[in-house]
Amino acid sequence: MKLSYVYILNGSDGTYYTGITSNLEKRMFGHTNGKHKGSYTFSRRPVELVFYAKLTNIALATQKEKQIKKWSTAKKEALINGKYDALPNLAKKKFQ
Repeated sequence: MKLSYVYILNGSDGTYYTGITSNLEKRMFGHTNGKHKGSYTFSRRPVELVFYAKLTNIALATQKEKQIKKWSTAKKEALINGKYDALPNLAKKKFQ
């Protein structure tokens, strides 16, 4: 059973990056050391790993990564802070 990781990084500019990998330690090394100059995180270093989840199904991991990337900052922060009960309400649009 091969694990996949969905993870969120906080960049030095306060933005979040969501990614997926099968080797979190190796992927973090690449992010922190600027392995790819054209990557989103290269100019936002240092980055901090603020959330990760282990999944055994790569298709589900890919689905979750895409889902989280569409979330608002507030919803990502609720996930990061373990406020899972707040997630459904943060998905609702606010009408004025």
